[in-house]
Amino acid sequence: MKKFAFIGGGSFGFTRKLVKDILTFSAFRDAEIALMDINEERLDYIKQACEKIVKAGNYPAKITATTDRVEALKGADGVLCTILSGDVDVWQYDILIPKKYGIDINVGDTRGPSGIFRALRTIPVMLDICADIEKYCPNAIFLNYTNPMAMLCRAMQEKFPNLKISGLCHSVQGTAGMLADWCGFKPEEVTYTCAGINHQAFYLDINANGQDLYPILKEKLKDPEYYNRQIVRNNMFNHLGYYVTESSGHNSEYVAWYRKRQDIIDEIAKGTEWNPGEYGFILKSYQNRKDTWRNDIHEFLNAETVDLERGAEYASYIFNAIFGDNTMFKFNGNVRNFNLIDNLPYGCCVEVPVLASKHGLEPIAVGKLPDQLAILINTSARCEELAVQGALEHDANKVFWAIAYDPLTSAVLSLDEIKKMVEEMFEFNKDFLPWYKGINI
Repeated sequence: MKKFAFIGGGSFGFTRKLVKDILTFSAFRDAEIALMDINEERLDYIKQACEKIVKAGNYPAKITATTDRVEALKGADGVLCTILSGDVDVWQYDILIPKKYGIDINVGDTRGPSGIFRALRTIPVMLDICADIEKYCPNAIFLNYTNPMAMLCRAMQEKFPNLKISGLCHSVQGTAGMLADWCGFKPEEVTYTCAGINHQAFYLDINANGQDLYPILKEKLKDPEYYNRQIVRNNMFNHLGYYVTESSGHNSEYVAWYRKRQDIIDEIAKGTEWNPGEYGFILKSYQNRKDTWRNDIHEFLNAETVDLERGAEYASYIFNAIFGDNTMFKFNGNVRNFNLIDNLPYGCCVEVPVLASKHGLEPIAVGKLPDQLAILINTSARCEELAVQGALEHDANKVFWAIAYDPLTSAVLSLDEIKKMVEEMFEFNKDFLPWYKGINI
């Protein structure tokens, strides 16, 4: 019997989907699902949901729930992390403070001033989790879903190089499926090589049944109906020649081109996708759900049927490849750049193809990125490197520099303004970052 520990298991959407996926594999039908969360109400709800999945599938699996991380981790074969360090009442200021200074943020969970301060709060917690894994289940496969993905994985993989850690994001397979649909193919007909960093990876090639999708896509995007579906990244594709993995709203805040003037922001907000790029989109979503999140849970718990079909998230396939029936599985994971991408910083966190098998996790080298992509990604990767160093070394200067070179921030603010903003964000986070003693330059 295998054991899977969910740290931050109260994440109702992720945990429910991942548990459902894991139990569909014959090797894991009798698994122990150990749910851990510090929020007892959410923990109770997700335990009920998982028990409903077990009952619907007639699985001989065991569901346990605890607020004790060590109890959940002891003897685990697989660990999944979906935590959030600080509720919306905390992280909203990652978005509100930059807005005071003119930085218009759409999501704010990946990079830039908002993503970096989320990383500063979260890295210490992730390192504590790794320390417990090293002590209580050192051979476990640790798959992280928490953002900011690249900075968290980079910190964990440096401090705990012997642990088997990778970070997962659904944007790679999700976007490939979207492009397949636009071009008239099924997702399973598509193959690709995708590389870069999390939320800023590009399809270096993408084919369906041996046919290059890029010429088809170029023709499709001449139609406004298609172009407006992903207005930012379709524009990036038209100019850069390669398609990026993460959605338009996210991408608009990673680069210098789309959020530095209100007229440009207004233009991209006309997009027809779920999140074209309006200010504070995810913040508004969280605030709207603050008092209604239980409704979706009750709807699931009261439903007469349960969908038991396996989804497209990578985690269950990875576990099955390594210690299930050993069917090899290739996915895009977040790992350190040890000779994987030639023209990105050595040792930074990159998102590249990884092969999961009975031998473990084996990253696949992709060589050199096209120059126009390498310039863009290098800026983000080097800012992330500085931010992680600042977090691990308690060096506020490095945090300031990481934000100062962020493309959107530097397109809008002067250095003096950036420093003032960073100092205000540090002051707000002083309870999380007691080491902060000022920026001393």
